[in-house]
Amino acid sequence: MQEQTNITQEKIFELYGDYLLNQGEKPKNVYLFAKENNFEEKEFYHYFSGFDEIEREMLNHLFTKSLELVSEVNSPSEVTTREKLLNVYYIFFENLTMNRSLVLSILGNNKIQNIKTLQNLRETHKQFVNTLNFREWEMIEKAKEDIRKFNERSRQEVLWLHLVSAIDFWKKDTSADFEKTDIFIEKTIDTGFELIDNEPLRKVIDLGKFLWKEKFKMS
Repeated sequence: MQEQTNITQEKIFELYGDYLLNQGEKPKNVYLFAKENNFEEKEFYHYFSGFDEIEREMLNHLFTKSLELVSEVNSPSEVTTREKLLNVYYIFFENLTMNRSLVLSILGNNKIQNIKTLQNLRETHKQFVNTLNFREWEMIEKAKEDIRKFNERSRQEVLWLHLVSAIDFWKKDTSADFEKTDIFIEKTIDTGFELIDNEPLRKVIDLGKFLWKEKFKMS
């Protein structure tokens, strides 16, 4: 008789990730997944309601780990808001790259699927944005008055859409070590709030808000 597997959230991530990469599809059901990995089905439900929830939490887990890793670097008072944002993003995308095959498998090419898969990450990202002091960001101080007056919700939306666009860029990046993604992140963070005054980009932001609202209506 095989020894029972000690199940934790991390272990389920590992087992599920291995299954996706080796089989190219989700397990048939939780019962078979648990049986094949020598643990009881009920243990699975201590952590997740199903496979879709695992996928939503996997990307969020990578972002949360990135926040933990960079917390000491970002803690000194002399670290600017821009630097805090860049530090987190660089670590996060490094984590994505270390798990690229799995992340690409989870995200797929379906935009509606992506929206659902990124739900948990979106909430954690919003909480992170709320910890940033935008009043000290020199770029915003120099921006036009309507941009300086961006409320909290608007900043959350803009920076979330920026992160989604960076993930999409990374998915398509073919440069060595995905160095173009790092450049994309830095350039767009430096110019993003200036570009918000650009009418086409305003329309993109409005469209993004609309799609998210429609998604939540359908769920």
